[in-house]
Amino acid sequence: MPKASILLIEDDAALAELLLEELEAESYRVRHAGSAEQARVELEREAPDLVISDVRLPGADGLSLLPLVKGLEPAPAMLIITAFGTVSQAVAALKAGADDFLTKPFDMDHCLLTVARLLEHRGLRQRLDQVLKGERFHDILGQSLPMRRLFQQIRQVAGAEGPVLVLGESGTGKELVARALHRESARAGGPFLAVNCAGIPGELLESEFFGHASGAFTGASKARTGLLREADGGTLLLDEIGEMPLELQAKLLRVLQEGTLRPVGSDRELTVDVRIIAATHRDLEQKVAEGSFRQDLFFRLETFSLRVPPLRERGEDIERLALLFLQQGKERSGKGILGFGPDCLELFYRYPFPGNVRELQNAVERALVFCEDDWIQPEHLPVRMLKAVAESPAPAVPGWPDRTKAQLPPLSELQRDYVRYVLQQTRGNKQRAAEILGVTRRTLYRWLEQAEG
Repeated sequence: MPKASILLIEDDAALAELLLEELEAESYRVRHAGSAEQARVELEREAPDLVISDVRLPGADGLSLLPLVKGLEPAPAMLIITAFGTVSQAVAALKAGADDFLTKPFDMDHCLLTVARLLEHRGLRQRLDQVLKGERFHDILGQSLPMRRLFQQIRQVAGAEGPVLVLGESGTGKELVARALHRESARAGGPFLAVNCAGIPGELLESEFFGHASGAFTGASKARTGLLREADGGTLLLDEIGEMPLELQAKLLRVLQEGTLRPVGSDRELTVDVRIIAATHRDLEQKVAEGSFRQDLFFRLETFSLRVPPLRERGEDIERLALLFLQQGKERSGKGILGFGPDCLELFYRYPFPGNVRELQNAVERALVFCEDDWIQPEHLPVRMLKAVAESPAPAVPGWPDRTKAQLPPLSELQRDYVRYVLQQTRGNKQRAAEILGVTRRTLYRWLEQAEG
């Protein structure tokens, strides 16, 4: 099958013939235009994957085609061919959106490598576009079944008004889930505030949450509103709720039940309308049993409970997330890395990611720094990841316990083994075996001949 389609725009007949011959030998489907005007017709007829255009053409030059090429959807890659005297034009073309340029005379092997690289870049760009545009729920990327279930639960819970408890391991994206809940709710136009309960000194927690009156304690020269009132009409995320002191838990429970609070040092009750989302990676039921978390607050918070799945349960999302982090890193670093090698992706799928999405993001950022080639390989990843995978047994293939994922057999081998198994079970009755296999007896005979050959 053709690898990709290319539109070659070149008025030099000899060079055009040579390029056509070389590109078609690489299985590319190539069309030729001898002028910018002919090229416009070809571009309108069918958008190619790559445009190779000379700068100097009869009539309008090749650079005039750049806006048309880049305006196509999806946009083809564009390779400019130029003589040494017009290198400055080619550089300007790169700034305007062309992907690369070659100067005449050029080495044909180098040209073919450039073509392959540009097409690989374009393929990666298209995949990234799909990742960035079509597979997100608010700021959360995920298409795996566990994540689709979570998105549905978020939509359902967002319409209610009670508190929400978001559970999940560190690094799974609990704050993103909380933000999605807020944006899906009727409170989306109100404020969203997030506070880490473990990050505020215990003696300041009450003042941070409930505010204080002027002169309530030493240093309180001015009154403070407090997070609960700042989030009035919106949502307040209490991250790491399990670290909240017991005395403050009692006051938070009163806010949830009564909708009122009293600032530190004040004798006035104030009304507040805020939805509480609590998040934790701790086992709150265990903390209740230990006496470090109030049971009544736990019951109130778990009115609506959402579990964010760990990355190891989101297999098909791993590559998408890695590509997203790769794109973000490339934009910052300016590196032209194409993607992840197959061995690298295999390692991602086998590694358990105890640090979840955050750990994957850090691993990709590290790989970007150390990778000097087109593809990120396992050696560019943290050593602990390589060691963990090397020490873990390779997963067995379901239904084939004597094989591992690293030893996946070709389909022809599986077919041959299964045909033999069916023949054994039917005691060599080929008519019955063909019926079980759902093929004609002639097809079965052909399979057997191929297996023996």
